Amino acid sequence: MNFVYIMGTAGSGKSALTSALADRLRVSEINVATVNLDPGVRWLPYSPEVDIRDYVNYDRMVEDYKLGPNGALVACVDAAVNHVYEMRGELERLEPDYVLVDTPGQMELFAYRDSGTFIASALSGGNFSTIFLADQIFLNKPSDFVSVLLLSYSVHVRFRAPQVNCVSKIDLIPEEVLERARLWSSDSVTLKDAFLSETADLKTEISERILDSLLDIGALGEFIFISSNTGEGLDDLYAQLQRIHTGGIDV
Repeated sequence: MNFVYIMGTAGSGKSALTSALADRLRVSEINVATVNLDPGVRWLPYSPEVDIRDYVNYDRMVEDYKLGPNGALVACVDAAVNHVYEMRGELERLEPDYVLVDTPGQMELFAYRDSGTFIASALSGGNFSTIFLADQIFLNKPSDFVSVLLLSYSVHVRFRAPQVNCVSKIDLIPEEVLERARLWSSDSVTLKDAFLSETADLKTEISERILDSLLDIGALGEFIFISSNTGEGLDDLYAQLQRIHTGGIDV
């Protein structure tokens, strides 16, 4: 089983991508299972084969422990650690080629807690990659784009797994903004010039060092621009996942 954990900023379209990517894999006759790890979600655009809500109850956590919304989500994700091998057992009975894991809407609940990294490793048996998803709000200014590089690399550091960076909802992005973002993602010199021009009135030396460090460690990488609504970019994402998990050979 090849596991793919879909992570990203709140509202970036993780659940929509889980649904759309599962459909794309099935077109290639790949057996795929989906997993929902968001205990507080009320509706999903797909029917998960494995659902954390079958093991932990968000509303009961609120009532029993008098927790706020975020505290209850944290408690649910932590409690899911006790059920991770049951969830894996469900998946093993299905024998999928790929498992797409839809993570909680608030990224920090999963990405930056020890329970999240444990679940990622234990559920997958260590065989996993990550997709980091960012939406169009990070394309408005060079500093926004550099901020998303910092976020994506922090996820990579936490999970230490092959990672694919994606920009979502490109069907909603004006063409000139999209082309500028494509240029930033493929040309580090252009990105650096734009970033330093924007931050000229700030502490330029610090800003330059931050960006240089990101570029030196390869944080820019390759961004895939996708739309879960239109399907644009999903072929490229599928191909990249195949290269990671199977060496480019269809399973």
